[in-house]
Amino acid sequence: MSGVPGRLVEFVEALREHGIPAGPSETVDAAAALEVLGLDSREQMREGLAAALVRRGGQRAVFDATFDIYFPLGVGAPSQDPVDDLAALRDRLATALAANDQPELTQLAGLAVDMLGEYGGTAGSGGWSAHQTLERLQPQTLVVRVLEAIRAGGQEEFTDRLDRDDVRRRVEGFRDLVRTEARRRVAEVRGRERVSRHAVAPAADRVDFLLASRAQLAELRRVVQPLSRKLATRLAARRRRHARGHIDLRRTLRRSLSTGGVPMRPSYRRHRPGRPEIVLLCDMSGSVAGFANFTMLLVQALRDQFSKVRVFAFIDACDEITHLVDTGAADPEDLGARILADAELTRWDGHSDYGHALGEFVERYSDAVGPRTSMLILGDARTNGGDPNLDAVRGIAAAARHTYWLNPERTELWSTGDSEAHAYAEVVEMYECRNVHQLTRLVTRLLPA
Repeated sequence: MSGVPGRLVEFVEALREHGIPAGPSETVDAAAALEVLGLDSREQMREGLAAALVRRGGQRAVFDATFDIYFPLGVGAPSQDPVDDLAALRDRLATALAANDQPELTQLAGLAVDMLGEYGGTAGSGGWSAHQTLERLQPQTLVVRVLEAIRAGGQEEFTDRLDRDDVRRRVEGFRDLVRTEARRRVAEVRGRERVSRHAVAPAADRVDFLLASRAQLAELRRVVQPLSRKLATRLAARRRRHARGHIDLRRTLRRSLSTGGVPMRPSYRRHRPGRPEIVLLCDMSGSVAGFANFTMLLVQALRDQFSKVRVFAFIDACDEITHLVDTGAADPEDLGARILADAELTRWDGHSDYGHALGEFVERYSDAVGPRTSMLILGDARTNGGDPNLDAVRGIAAAARHTYWLNPERTELWSTGDSEAHAYAEVVEMYECRNVHQLTRLVTRLLPA
C-alpha cells in the first residue's frame, strides 16, 4: 500500500508498538477524518487523527512525536537562508522568543539542527543530534536577554516572576522543536520505522521502573490516584460478579413454575466473602526502591478494597513501615527518604540480603500472614551472592492464601549474575513487572475478589 493510505497504516502500526491500542476500526475512523479534513492544514490533520486514534490520557505526547516522524513539516534541509554564525542565530532566537513568534521559532529550530547538529563525517552519512545542537546553542542562557526585551514594553516589576516562568516555558518549547527537527532529519536517513521505535519516548505507563528518571518517577507518582480509582472500580466490579455465585438449580426450577416451566429468572447461590488482607514485602535497595515506592502508594490508595493492609520493607534487615506509608500518602515525593530515615532496614553494609531479611520477616512478623492474606513480594531477587533462604519463602507461601513475587527486571535477566529469581520462582509464582502497564494488569488479575 502506497501514498497516504500506506503512510497512515505505517503510522498506526508505530503507535501500536508504543502501546496505543489503535485497531482496524480506529484506522478506518482516522482515514475518514483525513478524507474530510484534507491535507492542507497539518495541525488540523494532527487533531483529527488524535481524535480518532488516542483513547487514553498520557498517550498524546507519544502520538505527537510519532506524528511528526510520519507526517513531517518538510523534507530535507531548511529552505530559508542560512545564518552567518552562531551569534547571529542566537540573536534571532532571542528576538523570536521575546515575541513568542512560533513560525520563526520553528524555522530557527530547523536552521539550528542543520547548522549545529550534524555528525558522522560527510553530509548525510551520519545523522543529526538534538543534544549536540542544544549544547552548542545553549538557548537556556538567553532567558535574561529575552526578559529585558519583554520589559522594554514598560511592564510592572511585580510580573517579573511570571515573565521569567513564561520565558522558560518558551525556551523549553523551542528545545522540543529542535528535538522534533532532529528526529525528522534522522528519519530521512535511517527510516521512519527505526526512528519511531528507538527515538520516541514511551508513555508514562510504559517506562521501566528501573530506568525511569527522577522526573518520570515524579510523573508516575502523580498518576497514582487516578490509576487507583480505575483499579478500585475494576476490583469492585469483579467482587460483585464473584459474589453472585452459581445457579441454584432447584430454586430456579421452582421459580420457573410461575412461567410455565421456562426459567426466565435464574436463582443463584450467593456467598459473601470477606474482603481479603494484603501484605507487601518490599526491597528498598538501589533502583528497585522506585518500583517499590510506586507499588506501595498504589496499594495504599486501594486500601478501601481490603480489610487490612500491612507493608514491610527490607534491605539487609526487615521492618514494618505501614505507619510511614499511611502518613506518606499525602506527600508521596518524600516517602522513600522517610522510609530510609525512620525504618531500620540496614545493619551491616547496606546491600540487599534476601536470606537474612526474609528469615527476619518470618521470625518477627509471622502473625501478619494468615489464610486470608494475599502476599506480594517486590524485588529483583539479587542476593549479592548470599543465601536465598528458600525455606523462609516456603513458610510464607504455606501460611498465606496467595503469594506472588513481582520482579521489575526483564525475564531475560532472571538468574543472571547474583540473581536467584528462578530459584524463588520454583517456590512462589513470579511475574515480570517492569512498568505501570504491567503492574496494572497484574494487580487486577492477581488480587483476590
